[in-house]
Amino acid sequence: MKNIRFPRRAVLLGGLAAFLSGCASKFRSYGGPEVTRVRLYKGQRLLVLDGADRVLQTYPVGLGFAPEGHKQFEGDGRTPEGAYVVDKRNPDSTYHLSVGISYPNEADIAFAEAQGLSPGGDIFIHGGPRPGIDPTDVRDWTAGCIAVTDRQIEDIYAMVKDGTPIHIFA
Repeated sequence: MKNIRFPRRAVLLGGLAAFLSGCASKFRSYGGPEVTRVRLYKGQRLLVLDGADRVLQTYPVGLGFAPEGHKQFEGDGRTPEGAYVVDKRNPDSTYHLSVGISYPNEADIAFAEAQGLSPGGDIFIHGGPRPGIDPTDVRDWTAGCIAVTDRQIEDIYAMVKDGTPIHIFA
């Protein structure tokens, strides 16, 4: 029986490839302090993850294509303002991963309905943009969502749990 020999370089590169493929998952784990609140400062384009006694992380963000003012109607391109909660997550998001915000609340719905319009919905913190499809040279490109990089949404997805309050300021 003949021994098969593999070149050392092939074995090392194969092992490295196998190791790195295990690191490529978009689902990260987080074992740090609990995120107790999320704050978004629209004017500063800054997302803040708070712990019980300190800021845990900050991220620059992009907003809706018409970011000034509170979201009132479907299609207005604004990002909501006010107090909401993280209420869902989408591991199969078109924008890598996404964490949902409880917009619209009762007041948002009542205002829009009084105008005979829909308040819209499906507001998320998500990754992206999708290269070649969405603008990559525009900061505020979403339909009202909060955009971060794919790597940043991986961290946020792992750190922020459903039920976490989110306060969105002008």
